[in-house]
Amino acid sequence: MRLSTLNLKDYRSYADVELTLHPGPNVLLGYNGVGKTNIAEAIGYLSTLGSHRVSQDVPLVRHGCTQAVIRAQAHRGSQEAMLEVEINPGRSNRARINRGAPVRATEVLGILRTVLFAPEDLELIKGAPAVRRRFFDDLAVQLRPALGRVRLDYEKVLRQRNALLKSIRHEGFTPTHESTLAVWDHQLADAGSRLIRARVEVLAALRPHVAEAYRQLSGSVRTAWLRYESSLVAPEAGSEISPLETADRTQLVDLLRDGLEGARKEERDRAQTLVGPHRDDIAFTLDDVPVKGFASHGETWSFALSLRLAAYRTMVDDDPADGARPLLILDDVFAELDARRRRRLAELVGEAEQLIVTAAVDDDVPESLLQHGLRVESVDQISQVSELNTSAVPSGSDTPEHPDRELDG
Repeated sequence: MRLSTLNLKDYRSYADVELTLHPGPNVLLGYNGVGKTNIAEAIGYLSTLGSHRVSQDVPLVRHGCTQAVIRAQAHRGSQEAMLEVEINPGRSNRARINRGAPVRATEVLGILRTVLFAPEDLELIKGAPAVRRRFFDDLAVQLRPALGRVRLDYEKVLRQRNALLKSIRHEGFTPTHESTLAVWDHQLADAGSRLIRARVEVLAALRPHVAEAYRQLSGSVRTAWLRYESSLVAPEAGSEISPLETADRTQLVDLLRDGLEGARKEERDRAQTLVGPHRDDIAFTLDDVPVKGFASHGETWSFALSLRLAAYRTMVDDDPADGARPLLILDDVFAELDARRRRRLAELVGEAEQLIVTAAVDDDVPESLLQHGLRVESVDQISQVSELNTSAVPSGSDTPEHPDRELDG
C-alpha cells in the first residue's frame, strides 16, 4: 500500500499543504518543531482514526479553525482510492471515499493499513496498561475493521454502566437499578467477549514475529514473549498463556457475566466497573523476566520496535497479496538508536512498498533509505530535494545539531 499525494487543510500547523510521495522510502527532513511529525501523524490518522500523540481530536485542528481535513490518493496494487477524513471536534467525524457523499469516518477503516514507529512507543513498555490495550485494539481493528464498531460499543456501554453505578452510590440501590444493571451487564459481556477474543487472536499472531524481530534487532539470544493478563481469570501456574486464549466466545461471555456478578458489591461501593477488557493488561518478558522495570534502555527500545515490526508482519500474513503490504512510518526513530540498531532497522523495513521517515538531520537516516527527500523548512515551505546531506540544511538557525545518542543493552 502507498500514497501518491497527501493534502492537509487546517491540520495542526498546516493551513493548506499538498505533498507528492513516491514508492519506497520518503524522508522528511527538518529541525524539530517545523511540522514533520504532523505529516506522519496525519497519515496514521487516515488509517486508524487516531493520533499516536494525543487522545483527543481538538489539538489536530489548526488554532482558530473548526475543522481539519486529511485527503490522500491511496494505492493497493492496481486499485486506487481517494480518501478524505473530516475531523470535527465536538461533532461526528465524517469521511468521503472517491469524492462520494459523506459517510461515517469508520467507513475508511481497512482501506489504508499503516504501522507507525515513534519515540512514544517506549510507553508501550513503560506506560500504563491503557497504552498496551490500545496497541492491541488498534491492530485488531486494522485487521478486522468491523471491530471498530465493537470497540465503540464497548466504550459506550462502559460509560453508561459507570454512570449507573455512580447513581446507585448516591441514590441507593433499587429494583429499577438492578434491572437496568442487568441490561448493561448483558451488553458489556457481549461486546467485551468480542474485544477479548480479538486481542488474544492478535497476541497469538504477534508472538512468533516479536521473538524473531527482537532477535534480529538486538542480536540477543534472549526470548521475547507476550502474555495476556486478565481481570477475569488468574494465570495458571507454570503456563505461559492465559486461560482466555483457549476460551471460545460463549465461554468468554459466561466468564464476564460471572465476573460482573461477583464484583457487584465492590462495584457499587466504588462506583465503577471493575471487570472487563478495560481492566486487562499484556505482559512483555525476556526469558520470563519482565521488560518493564528490568530491561536496559536498549533492550526496551528493541522490544518496542519489535512490537511494531511484528504488527507489520502480522498484517502481511493476513493479506499477502501484491501491493497490500502496510505503509510504514518511522517518526524520528533513528535518532534514538545506536548505529548498529539503525542499520538493522533499515534492513528490516526495506521491504515496505512505501516508507515515510522523519528526521532532524540527514546523518540520522541510514544511507540505504535516502532516495526521495522533502526538506521541511517551515509550515509554509516544503521543498523536494534530490540529494540529501546535512550541508543542505538551511543555515542561519540557532538550533543545535542533533546529537547521536548511543544506547546500552
